Amino acid sequence: MKVVILEDERLTAQRLESLLHRYDPEIRVLATLPSVEKAVAWFSQPQPEKPDLVFMDIHLQDGLAFRVIEQVKLTTPIIFTTAFDEYVIQAFKVNSIDYLLKPLSYDELVAAITKYKKLKEQFAQPSSAPPATPMVAPDMDALVRMLGAFKETTYKDRFMITVGSKIRSVETSEIAYFFLDERMAFLVTKDGATLPVDYSLDKLTTLLNPKQFFRISRQFLVTLPAIHTIHTYSAGKWRLDLQPKSRLEAFVSGDRIADLKEWLGK
Repeated sequence: MKVVILEDERLTAQRLESLLHRYDPEIRVLATLPSVEKAVAWFSQPQPEKPDLVFMDIHLQDGLAFRVIEQVKLTTPIIFTTAFDEYVIQAFKVNSIDYLLKPLSYDELVAAITKYKKLKEQFAQPSSAPPATPMVAPDMDALVRMLGAFKETTYKDRFMITVGSKIRSVETSEIAYFFLDERMAFLVTKDGATLPVDYSLDKLTTLLNPKQFFRISRQFLVTLPAIHTIHTYSAGKWRLDLQPKSRLEAFVSGDRIADLKEWLGK
């Protein structure tokens, strides 16, 4: 089996490779890539050998590994290896076999590889052929489609908000944006109501449809209709005027501008 490792921590990458060789000394690591830029470059170039499986950390040196999947249209099955559990829903929207939390457990790694092999074997079986028929190569596109079917994502469509002794249900479609103020998260409805929510913005990012909500910074998670005006500055800095108007200035983090441009263009 041939694998590629996306991991920005050298010791972690070495440990993963050691665990893989403990499982099967014949496993070959074709590349260890520490950044989105290097991963995109590697997958974009013709390679003498293609990987059967990718082990992918989510936080790389220059951004989230999901950008690699988007930019090179990666269809190789993936086992995610990360220290963060808030990306599990986003991970299972792509061709993910499993989602392993660091520090990696050898037993969990073996279980994930076993799952991959069983899926691969299933798609290698001829559907209706006599026993003498040779085995065909696995249909990896069909494997990816099946994985997607198994992992349909359901996003949150309403929030129960408690204010004093009153409880209110707010449909997600009514929300313009979320923001963080003094460690408290709030939602702002399209009609201008500001209400507290019992979720962090990190958690909200996993609960909401990324086609409808974009995390512009640690402080704001916005919808497209809420963006009234975009102000650009010479240093590559962006500021948004939101509608309804926000009492806090909504700046776009520098490392999110490229992704926001792509999101705005979809």
